[in-house]
Amino acid sequence: MLTEKIGFSAGELYIALIKGELEVKALKKETGLKEQETLLGLGWLAREGKITFRSEGKELFVSLL
Repeated sequence: MLTEKIGFSAGELYIALIKGELEVKALKKETGLKEQETLLGLGWLAREGKITFRSEGKELFVSLL
């Protein structure tokens, strides 16, 4: 059950990232996902090699590969 929810979160994040790079907090706001759902979904996408991360100061940005 949890794996399905993580997969759903990953899909929501992927759709939001089609528009372009977003900071993690903005991505969370854009998708309406909770923090844990956002982080688990990002882990899923990272493991699949679909996203890349960039840090700028204390901010973490995510974009599709």
